[in-house]
Amino acid sequence: MTSGPAGQAAGSSVPPITRIPSRVQRRATLRTRDGVDIDAAYDPGPDPAGDLAIVLAHGFTGDLERPHVRRAAGVFAQRAAVITFSFRGHGASGGLSTVGDREVLDLAAAVEWARSLGHARVVTVGFSMGGSVVLRHAALSGSAHGGRTEARVDAQIDAVIAVSAPARWYYRGTAPMRRLHWLVTRPVGRAVGRLGLRTRIHPDEWDPVPLSPVESVPLIAPTPLLIVHGDRDPYFPVDHPRMLAAAAAGGAELWLEAGMGHAEHAADDALLGRIAEWATASWTSATAD
Repeated sequence: MTSGPAGQAAGSSVPPITRIPSRVQRRATLRTRDGVDIDAAYDPGPDPAGDLAIVLAHGFTGDLERPHVRRAAGVFAQRAAVITFSFRGHGASGGLSTVGDREVLDLAAAVEWARSLGHARVVTVGFSMGGSVVLRHAALSGSAHGGRTEARVDAQIDAVIAVSAPARWYYRGTAPMRRLHWLVTRPVGRAVGRLGLRTRIHPDEWDPVPLSPVESVPLIAPTPLLIVHGDRDPYFPVDHPRMLAAAAAGGAELWLEAGMGHAEHAADDALLGRIAEWATASWTSATAD
């Protein structure tokens, strides 16, 4: 999503190294393939024996404890088990944020945890930066990955939902994205991120540049794909979701939401409920095939 951070090709994770159960949730520290500890939480949802789990990937500067992330997870948990986690460099997770590159390893660790907990179907839902991560993760774990330059991830998913995701990297066409680039690329910006936003950002540029979201989308089929975007998004205008949907060549469903802004903050409970219903319906149709 920005000029920035160093990146290495994706891989898969390993099982959690610690688990801390509580009355309602389980907490875990997951270890990624490249050795980063990821803070994660599990809500079994309405049916502890249910087959479906939703893995929620938050946006840049979020973490699993943020109120907007917890609200989204709470709506999803009314319909399925939910795993939330903090990307590297965010919250209680280790490492430094690479703003969408190595984060595919964090998502892979969360998906593998869902599988280890017995869930036969896993749907990923990503917001903003998390939206770009779920798209790239799905591409790198899909059967169409073929001869891409990036390594495959092994954590398979059954459907993917990207909310408020960018279509291309290095976008600076809006004032919020210009501020975000300043935050990521300047030493003083990274200090603001660390001290003011609880986000620790890698200082190096991407090398190599990872697969972009619009390049990822054609590799996701036949996995069901939903793209959700607000027509008042101040970060990414509607040409971004339209580019993503066009790249899917009929293999994606596009929801352009009237009056919606950006990501978790702008997604109201009704929209989150519809997203969860779509995740459940995609799982149901897949099991019927």
